[in-house]
Amino acid sequence: MKESSIDNSLDRTDMKILRLLQQDGRMGNAELARRVNASAATCHRRTQRLFDLGYVQSVRAQVDPHKVERAALVMVGVVLDRSTPESFAAFEAAIKGLSFILDCHLVAGDFDYFLKIRVRDMADFNRLHGEQLIALPGVRQTRTFFVMKEVVDNAPLSF
Repeated sequence: MKESSIDNSLDRTDMKILRLLQQDGRMGNAELARRVNASAATCHRRTQRLFDLGYVQSVRAQVDPHKVERAALVMVGVVLDRSTPESFAAFEAAIKGLSFILDCHLVAGDFDYFLKIRVRDMADFNRLHGEQLIALPGVRQTRTFFVMKEVVDNAPLSF
């Protein structure tokens, strides 16, 4: 996030810009300006400010996993053999190098981490699990949950 001397409080127009960009990151500045009832120049300045202050982290396409043969969604709970800063750091460094990991979250409760993974099918996951997941540093146990239906996925933030 860039440092800025600009007041970073958001007004209603800024919030509306954020909501609209969450709905459609491809929305052009002219349409965005029309929808927030502002001039194109003002809207562009405001949008750029939201990027500069880190309110918008990135804009990217959401690819249909079925179209790229990654239809199976798997959640994996991971328990490490030790709960030390060093074991967490080693696990996190290793997990960042695995392209099939969509999300990795340190959690409280029965597991240390929850992983979100997309694969072709159960056989594909079985291969990844046996060759890569259980070989990660410090992994003592994993528990796998195959998602049967995606009810809500990657919903926009409510604010």
